[in-house]
Amino acid sequence: MKTVYRIFLSIVLIVSIVSCSDFLDRESDSIFTDDQIFSDEAMIKSALANFYGRINWGQSFDNEGNQFGMIDEACFANGIDNSITFADDLWRVYPYELIRNLNQFIHGVRTTTVLEQADRLKIEAEARFIRAWAYFNMARCLGGMPIVGDNVFEYDPKGDIVAMQFPRSTEGGIYNYVIDECSWAGKYLSDNPSENINAARANKWVALSLKARAAIYAGSLAKYNNQVTPQIKTNGPGVGISADSAAYYYNIAYETADSIIRSGKYQLYNKESDKSHNFYMATASKNDNPEVIWALDYKYPDKVQDFSIKSCPKILAMSTTYNRVTPLLNLVEAYEYLDNRDGRLDVGTEESPRFFDSPADLFDNKDPRMKGTIICSGDEMLGTQIDFQAGQYYYKGRKWATRESAVGSLDDQGDVITSINGPKSSSNWFDNQTGFSFRKFLDEDKSAYDPAHGSEIWYVRIRYAEILLIASEAALELGNDDKALEYINDVRERAGLNGLESMTLLDIEQERRVEFALENQRWWDLKRWRRSHIVWDGVSESARHWALFPYKVKDPRRPENGKWVFIRVKSNDMPNYRTFKMQNYYNFLDNSWLTNNPKLIRNPYQ
Repeated sequence: MKTVYRIFLSIVLIVSIVSCSDFLDRESDSIFTDDQIFSDEAMIKSALANFYGRINWGQSFDNEGNQFGMIDEACFANGIDNSITFADDLWRVYPYELIRNLNQFIHGVRTTTVLEQADRLKIEAEARFIRAWAYFNMARCLGGMPIVGDNVFEYDPKGDIVAMQFPRSTEGGIYNYVIDECSWAGKYLSDNPSENINAARANKWVALSLKARAAIYAGSLAKYNNQVTPQIKTNGPGVGISADSAAYYYNIAYETADSIIRSGKYQLYNKESDKSHNFYMATASKNDNPEVIWALDYKYPDKVQDFSIKSCPKILAMSTTYNRVTPLLNLVEAYEYLDNRDGRLDVGTEESPRFFDSPADLFDNKDPRMKGTIICSGDEMLGTQIDFQAGQYYYKGRKWATRESAVGSLDDQGDVITSINGPKSSSNWFDNQTGFSFRKFLDEDKSAYDPAHGSEIWYVRIRYAEILLIASEAALELGNDDKALEYINDVRERAGLNGLESMTLLDIEQERRVEFALENQRWWDLKRWRRSHIVWDGVSESARHWALFPYKVKDPRRPENGKWVFIRVKSNDMPNYRTFKMQNYYNFLDNSWLTNNPKLIRNPYQ
C-alpha cells in the first residue's frame, strides 16, 4: 500500500500545544509515506493529532457563528432570511474520507514496531473513538449508513468495484457500532482527567460519555419514532429502530452515565458564590474545571476563535464587526422564574403596556443561568454597563407612539433616542437585532476583543451536566423516578433553582434547552424526541424568531415619564414562521452517493 498522509502544520501545532508536548513540528503541507510515519513515534502522534482538526460538525465558532442562528436560540445578523422551512442538508455529515484515513492509521498503528503494546492500544483506542464520533454524527443526521469496519480499499479501475459498495446499516446497527467501539476504547484510554490538558483529547470518560449519548439517542428513536412518527421509515435498512429495543438502550445509557457519576472523576462547576457568574464560568474557565469532559480547545497565538470580536455589544467592540450573534427572546423566555416555572415575560399589550422603573426589573427573579448566558439591558461585561434602548416612548393623541433613530443618536436635549448598542431592526449586519447580547462565550479577557489577538475560550462538546441529564432521562424512561429526580435536581440546584418533586420528559427538554444553549444540543434533542415538527410547526409562536425592544418614556406630561416599556417584535433576521417538515428528520442522500453506490436506499420523503 502506498498511502500518504498530508499533515498540515497549523492543525498539528495546535493539538500538540493543548494535548501532548512531544508532537512533532513539521513544515506545512509536508507529505509523508506510511514508512516515514509509522517508524517514528512522534510522527504517529502528530498524525493522530491531525484527526482532531477534522471532526468539528454542527454549531461551533466556525463560519462566523452563522450556525448558531439557524434555530430558536440566536439571531445571526447577515441580512434578512425569508426561509419558511429548513434545508434538507442542514448539518449533514458524510465523513467516509475521514473514516478511510482513520482505518489507514489504525492499520499502521497495529503493524508498527516503534510502539510499546500499551501505547499501541492507547493510540488505537483514541483513533477508534474519533471514528465512533464520526459515525455518531453521521447517524444522527442520516440514520443507518454503511459500516466499513477496519477495511481500507484501494481504487482499481480494473478491479471489482462491487466489493467496495456496502449496503446501509440498520439505524440500530450504527448506534450499536458506536456503543461497542466506545466500550472497547474506554478499556485502553487514560482514566485520569488531569492528564487531559484542557479536555482536548479522548480519555476513558470521553468515550463512555459518547457511549451514553449514543444510547440515549437510540432509545429515544426506538420509542418516539414509533409512537409519534411511525410513518418515517425506509423500505429496508437505514431508518427505524424497533420499539422493543428502547428499554435496552435506555439501560445502557443509564448504566454508562451512572458509572461516570459514581467514578467521582467529574463534578458540576461550583466555585463562584454568584450563581449567574458560576454558570458562565462552567463553560468559560479552563482553570481546573471539574465539569468539562471534552472540548474543542483554542490557544493564542496558534489557534484562536473570534466570537468575542464579532458578537460583542458595540460598546465593547475593538473592530468594525460586532453583534453578529445575539440571543432571541425565545431563549430568554425559556428560563423560568425562581417562583414560577413559566418564563414568559409580562410586558403588557400595545393598548395597555407595563411600565418599569428600570429595564432590569423585567428580568428580576429569573433562573440565574439566564444572566450567565445572556446580557440584558443594564447588565455589565468587562466592567462596562451594557444598555439597550430601541427608542423613546411618548403619548401622541390617544395612544402611545415610538421614536427611533440611528444607533447612538441623541435628541435635542442630549437624551438617548437609540442606544449605541441598539436594538434596531435594519439591514445593517452590525446593528443589534434582538435587544440582548450573549454573555456565554464572550471572554473576560479584554485582549480577546482585539482582532490581532482573539479568544482562547473553548467550545465545550461534553460536560458533566449532560451526563447527569442523560442519567435522569434514562431513569425516567425506565420508571425509576427517584433517580430521575435526583439527577435533574443536581443540575437545577447548582443553578440556584428549587428541586422538582415530579417530572416528565418536558422537564428534561426544558433543562437541556437552558443548560446547553449554543452547545449543539437542541436541534438534535428535538429530532430524537420527534418534537421538532411540533415546536417549529409554521404557525405557533415557537416557530418564529422573536426580539424584545426596550423603550424609555420621554413625555414630561405623563406620570410614566422616565419609565421603561418593552415591545415584542418579530426578529428581523428570520421574520417568517418556520416549518420543520417530516423529511427534515433525516437529511437527503446526495445523488452522487446513490450513483456511486447502488446499494444505498434513499431516506424517507426523498
